[in-house]
Order: sequence, then structure tokens, then C-alpha cells
Amino acid sequence: MRGKIFIITGDYSGDMHASKVVKLLQNMMPELDIEGVGGLNLEKTGIKLLFNHDRMNVMGISLKSIYNHCLMGKKIVNYLVNEYKPDLVLLVDYGAFNLQISNHLKKNGMKIFYFIPPQIWASRKWRLKTIKKNIDKVFTIFPFESKFYEDEGINSLYVGHPLVKELPAPVDKDIFFEKHGLDKNKKLIGVFPGSRRFEIKFLFKIFENAAKLIEKKCKNVQFVFSLSKNLPDNIFKTEYPVLKDENHALLSASDALILASGTVALEACLYETPMIISYKGPFLLYLAYLIVRTIKNACLVNIITGKDIVPEFLMFDATDKKIADKISEIIENGAPEQKEGFLEVKKALGDKHCVEIVAKEIIKEFKNG
Repeated sequence: MRGKIFIITGDYSGDMHASKVVKLLQNMMPELDIEGVGGLNLEKTGIKLLFNHDRMNVMGISLKSIYNHCLMGKKIVNYLVNEYKPDLVLLVDYGAFNLQISNHLKKNGMKIFYFIPPQIWASRKWRLKTIKKNIDKVFTIFPFESKFYEDEGINSLYVGHPLVKELPAPVDKDIFFEKHGLDKNKKLIGVFPGSRRFEIKFLFKIFENAAKLIEKKCKNVQFVFSLSKNLPDNIFKTEYPVLKDENHALLSASDALILASGTVALEACLYETPMIISYKGPFLLYLAYLIVRTIKNACLVNIITGKDIVPEFLMFDATDKKIADKISEIIENGAPEQKEGFLEVKKALGDKHCVEIVAKEIIKEFKNG
């Protein structure tokens, strides 16, 4: 049976996960006609892209960003309704855009699945109403998400987190140190000031000053800063070594980490590397966050375990001294409570191959339909 599926992603991570689903679909059901909106990873699978989503990735909230999203959304809906007419639409991550799209697609009777849904458990719980109205099946990536959907009578399936199977193996520490001219007799502290421009603006100097304070307390340390591959090489200058596009290697080779809050904390957890997380941004955005949030923690390790395992230094607590004091403590005494928490997270996430489960569920839908 030949069927049509259209996939919509909006950023690099969604594009990467979607491409893995597509490759499995191509092997399992070669006759499927697959098109989508994506980036380089989906393009490499050979499917037809209606748009490259790079146009959607304008940093921050701006008239240009809003215009690009509205224009692209309108064109996607018109194409799907009037030309392509897919049997199934798979939305991947990118909640604000994809939920808006789902309103228009559902009005036109389309079947819609959602992989990596919006984090309604963290904020804006009212989005559950849109999901219930528009989404036929939700593939969740955190075990605690299921209850939110079950309570609303939404068809959902816990498929596991992509990182469980996709995270690269830890690097050989000796080889990593030798490659980058690091001192094997000193502890390594990896510093990740963020992957967005405004994160660098608010966090870089705090993290750099924290490093200087730590050096005064601990003589046996060295620092390496991580530069996200989507940022220009000159976005910050520092006396410390900087590595670009070696995030996973640095996460696994470090003895402790200073992280901007985000998925990187879960990656660090899976490598079992002790850490602190910090975040700071514009005050008005922080106020908006306080209004819409439904949980107290920001770190995924703490959210999954329900415990304060990883120290969080957010907004007014994001100071160089507080960060330096905690990292110095980790270097001097270790962090056994974090190690225990990391094992708890690994157990909770399980060993599911999420993209394989999603692909099989899609195949099942076509065969049963």
C-alpha cells in the first residue's frame, strides 16, 4: 500500500530525530511517499523538502521572525490541503509553531501524530486543550508525561528519550587530554555558556568570572569553554581554551561542569558527570516564565527524580561566587548524591529505542488504515 506522510520540524534537534524516523520508514515501507519541512538531516534522507526550516530560526522574538513563521505556516497548510493531501502528518518538537499548524490541519480532517510534544508539564498547561482537540496520537519522551495525557483522555505512548540511544559513547579521557594539550594531573571543568546569543550575553561573563574564582580556591583545575556550532567563532573571547562542536567529548571528559540550563544537563547526567546549572535572561521574560511555569525546578535531572540533586543557580542566584563555591566543593569532595541521582534518571528513562517505536507505530497506522 502506498501512503503519504508529511513531517514538520523547526530546529536542528527535531530535524535530526525526524531523519532517523524517516530512514527506518524507508527501510520498513519503501513505498511510502514522504515529504516535509526540515534541515540538512532530513535533506540527506532524500525526501522532498517543501521548505528548509533555517528560515524559521531567527533568534529571539522579532517582526522578521513572526513574519517568517506566519508566511511559512500559511504556505505549508495550503500545500498540504490543496496539493499534497497526506494520509498522516508527523509533527516533531517546535511546539508553538506546530500547535498552530495543527489547528488548521485538523480543521481539514488530517490525521496528526506528535513526536516530542511541547513540555506542558513545565509550563503553559492550557496547551493540553489544543493537543486533545487536534492530535490523534502523542509520542512522549519522559516517563512522567504520561499522566498529563491520560488525565485528559489523550491517546499517548511513552517511547523513551532519543538521547538514550543517540548519545555518543564517552571519549577516552587520556586521548582527549592529549589531543587538546590538557594537563592530565589537573581536574577538568567544562563550561557551557549556552547555544543562543542572549544566553552568551547574560551568562558568559558570569561563568568566566566563576572560573577565575575557582582557580584561586583550587590549584589543581583547568577549564575548557564549549562554543556551540551554531554560533560564530568570535561571539566571546576568553583566555581559556575554547572547543567548538565537541560538546559530547567535553561533557564526558570533564570532572565537573558549569552548564546553561537545557538538554545539555540530561546529556551530562547520562555521562554521569557532576554539574551545576545556571540561567539568566531579560527580567520581563523571567517574569513571564514565573507566571506560566507549573514546576519549581529547571534541571531535567531534578524534574525526573523529583529531588534537588543538581544545584540550580537561576536569575538572581546566577552569580560567579555562588557558582564558584559549589564547583569548588564538587572538585574537593566529589558529588556522590549526584551520581546516585544520575543512576535513578537512567533507570527511569529505560532502554527504549524511541525512533524505532515511532516508525513502527506509523507503519502500524498505515497497515491498519
